[in-house]
Amino acid sequence: MGRHQRAETAGLLSCVLCGVLAWSLLTMYVQGAPAIGLVSGRLYLMSCAVVALCTALSFIVGYARRSGSWTLAHGWWTPLRRIVEIAALTTVYASTVYLCVFALLGVIDSIVGIAVVKQYIAALTAGFAAVSGYMGYVQADNLSAKTIASLLPVFIIAGVSTAGLSSDDPNWWKNNFSQLGDRTTFAATMFNVTIILAGICIIIVSYFAISELVTTHRMWEFWRATNIQESEQIAQINEQEHAARTTTGLSDEVAYALTTKHHLLDRMLAIQHFKARIIVLAVLLVAAGLCFAGVGIFRYSPHPIMHNVCARGLTIPMSLLMILLPWLVPQFSRSIYVVSDCIIVIIAVAGVRWLMHADTLTNVEALACLLFLGWFVVFSRQIAAMEADRVQIQLTAMHPILNKADSRLSPER
Repeated sequence: MGRHQRAETAGLLSCVLCGVLAWSLLTMYVQGAPAIGLVSGRLYLMSCAVVALCTALSFIVGYARRSGSWTLAHGWWTPLRRIVEIAALTTVYASTVYLCVFALLGVIDSIVGIAVVKQYIAALTAGFAAVSGYMGYVQADNLSAKTIASLLPVFIIAGVSTAGLSSDDPNWWKNNFSQLGDRTTFAATMFNVTIILAGICIIIVSYFAISELVTTHRMWEFWRATNIQESEQIAQINEQEHAARTTTGLSDEVAYALTTKHHLLDRMLAIQHFKARIIVLAVLLVAAGLCFAGVGIFRYSPHPIMHNVCARGLTIPMSLLMILLPWLVPQFSRSIYVVSDCIIVIIAVAGVRWLMHADTLTNVEALACLLFLGWFVVFSRQIAAMEADRVQIQLTAMHPILNKADSRLSPER
């Protein structure tokens, strides 16, 4: 079996083990817990905790088994960095599952009632744990920046929605989101923790994005320095097109691969001051993540100055990222530059409406947050697309496909 088949097989095994473990743990809790521990809130929290624990264990095994960084061949820094990376990713992934399961249990409770839920809580927990254990293992085995970024909106929406629905202040939305987290209640704590972990997730995705940009650029430099003979063939192909393919004896597929790589080489190596661009991009992404986390770390009442610095300061790296994106990452398609400009305009219009008292600050904050998260997902998917193109070009250059399939679904036709 190939790597992906082995991952699916191991994911199914993880599904069964997580389901059995969750059933056993929650059954023991229900049988041994006092009456106060079986009220709906605490019972649901324990169920979510068990599911999150199973997900975390499955995710750790799936992510760590592929890593070759556990030896000390390159010193202590490499395995230490891998441990921190796994801990951060596991925290974000398990927290996302925790919040989603909590929201689902709340919906089920509102439909059938707590009495029915208590009868099936062990089965529900086992089912949630089995599904999340399977997904956690498979996604960890094939983890990319695109996967993490795709989870980010789900994580934030689930956390903020759950916090808003469980808040004891029904009028918090009339002011701003800071009021939702400006307490010591469960809802406020959930909101603040969600924002903190979202900031950490942004920094993690930024690490993957910067690493891919650097790797891709180094690969183009290596190819340009080593493949001189291939470059001569490419130049001949560009000058004479089909005639050159005949004289050089290259097939259409090989010629296409070489020509594509030539164009990408020229485009990548034409970037001036690449190191400066990457440094600025990394600083802005990390600053955005830190400001995002700072909103949750510093509640408004005890720390009004720091809270405002993080909340209002978040607009600076966000705006600079979108405005300077054509200079920071010129390898992207032009569509994302247009989207970035549109987001800036929409947020600016919403801010003017708020200053004119035509809209609430809560609406402006929600709009800006959702648009930034959407932009961040698109940004991460662009990075993932670059990685996929790089891998495809490497494989095509080494093993050209001589016969193209007529069908994209069936390679035999």
